[in-house]
Amino acid sequence: MADAPRTDIDGFMEQKGELAERMGIAIVDASAERIVMTMPVEGNRQPFGLLHGGATGVLIETAGSIAGTLHGMTMGKVALGVELSVSHHRSAKDGLVTCTATALSLGGTLASYQCEVTDAEGRRVATGRLTCVLRTM
Repeated sequence: MADAPRTDIDGFMEQKGELAERMGIAIVDASAERIVMTMPVEGNRQPFGLLHGGATGVLIETAGSIAGTLHGMTMGKVALGVELSVSHHRSAKDGLVTCTATALSLGGTLASYQCEVTDAEGRRVATGRLTCVLRTM
């Protein structure tokens, strides 16, 4: 049987999930209203040497889900992504990309985030939006 989800914020921040760990995603700053995370391009490229669009989606969903859970913890809930959209604007070949997710709406059952992914030079790589349902676990 799996361990119960942690309810303390410090303990939760240690757990990003197996996929996020494997992809090298790191938390820079986090709150329910705004979260900043980074991910290396190396190890997350598609066959043509560019950042994989799916990896960008994972970064965006991880950021929004963690921020949503920080919001939901005040109600004993966790955030589960139910809708994700990503527009890719430019490619990234190396370095780190940074995702900044900003809350659009923080309710009792839903949390939505606007996410901007930028490269090391601050150029926009992708824009995403994530909606999470808040559930008691």
